[in-house]
Amino acid sequence: MRKSALEGIVVLDFTQFESGTVCTQTLAWLGATVIKLERPGTGEQGRGASADQAGADSYGFIILNSNKKSITVDVKKPEGKELVKKLIKKADVLVENFSPGVIERLGFDYATVRDINSKMIYAQIKGFGSDGPYAKFPAFDAIGQAAGVVMSVTGEKDGPPMHAGVNFADSGAGYHCAIAILGALYQRTVTGVGQQVEVTMQDVMINFSRSTWCRQFMTGDEAPRVGNEMPMAAVAPCNVYPCKPGGPNDYVFIYTSRVPDSPQWKRLLKVIGRTDLLDDPRFATPESRYIYKEEIDEMISEWTRNYTKHEAMEIIGQADVPIAAVLSTMDITNDEYLRKRGTMVEIDHPVRGKLVIPGNSMKLSASPLEVKPAPLLGQDNEEVYKGLLGLNDFDLKELEEAGII
Repeated sequence: MRKSALEGIVVLDFTQFESGTVCTQTLAWLGATVIKLERPGTGEQGRGASADQAGADSYGFIILNSNKKSITVDVKKPEGKELVKKLIKKADVLVENFSPGVIERLGFDYATVRDINSKMIYAQIKGFGSDGPYAKFPAFDAIGQAAGVVMSVTGEKDGPPMHAGVNFADSGAGYHCAIAILGALYQRTVTGVGQQVEVTMQDVMINFSRSTWCRQFMTGDEAPRVGNEMPMAAVAPCNVYPCKPGGPNDYVFIYTSRVPDSPQWKRLLKVIGRTDLLDDPRFATPESRYIYKEEIDEMISEWTRNYTKHEAMEIIGQADVPIAAVLSTMDITNDEYLRKRGTMVEIDHPVRGKLVIPGNSMKLSASPLEVKPAPLLGQDNEEVYKGLLGLNDFDLKELEEAGII
């Protein structure tokens, strides 16, 4: 029987909302046993955030916590702290993304955890570096985007800075942290000891924005907002083009490479029936095409308006020209191929019922995965406390009655 990539790795999950939960969900999807440690009664803050149904976990929580286990423990009580210390002795990884200073006040700073288990990989996700001037500042996704270049280059040329429509400072930090943890786990196989991992949203957004420095180097000025254009250099075509029937997302995005004598540009002209422009000097180079980008955009739009976005994508894509339909959440949900691939999966949540949610984006041929619903609060108390710590029914009842779990 095939094993998962991280089978046998135990992760203590002190995370909440998105950045930390993405990290631990990624590790769970790779086969680690991820144990969420949550407050008795209320659980992680994300369970109740934006909840629209009494007694039901929020959709956000469900989407970000599949394949995990949930136990309850009051870490502010001495008995709760002792339970966590026992878990630390058994675990390989601890991940937290509380506001700055919280994990330390709870008594589980890195030095304390390292003394309990020297092999522990101790990972933290914050908004800003712990040794910098903003170390104590709280942060959410848009804060990371603002502090990490992204907002400065997002939006129309003459408009204000904008944050991206998805939380990729949060999720990006989560994935970066998961990668760092994997590296630390591998290094531990050589050294036998763990280490501290720190990932900040500001650092991650700067890392994602690396290519924007190309424009700064070429012009000597800060990288500008360019709308739908490429951040690295001026190129055309590079835009969204309208399709029928004209709904809010009835567009395709088309781009042709900026290499000299681009074959993609020539193939595009053939597809849209404008071979008369193949030798037109106005469109001979990427630079000259950018000068006449308005004419190019109108010419392409005239063609795309005759097709749906799926038809246009099929025709132009088959001609080996880069194109994508602008797909919405509903488009993706209803995509049969993405269902079959496992990019979108149907789960049967015990409270919410059947939901189609984004699944695991990593495909490992020797590591099968079934996406399981996010756990209910304290769902795995008995399994973890009995199986991992060796407690008995009397112990559990006593802890529950005392409000420890």
